[in-house]
Amino acid sequence: MEWMAWTLPTAIFFTAIMLILLGMTLWQLASPTIERRGFLPIVTTRGDRLFIGLLSGAYIHLAWLGLTSYPLWWATVIMGVWMVIVMRWG
Repeated sequence: MEWMAWTLPTAIFFTAIMLILLGMTLWQLASPTIERRGFLPIVTTRGDRLFIGLLSGAYIHLAWLGLTSYPLWWATVIMGVWMVIVMRWG
């Protein structure tokens, strides 16, 4: 990856996104998704909830950077908890 001049955190981030997408693809092949309505105000599929979770996770990180001086890893933990909530009950 030296040709991209990526830092280790950037490589870890994109590798994690790739693994999430691979996992979601395998999950879809093993068990096709069913649209359902949870606490989100729309009917969603697993892929919709993943997208909503990742997008809101980006906003959690941006708000964390703008509003606090604490380490960013705490925002990542909060995002992880939020992703579990959205994927399970969203």
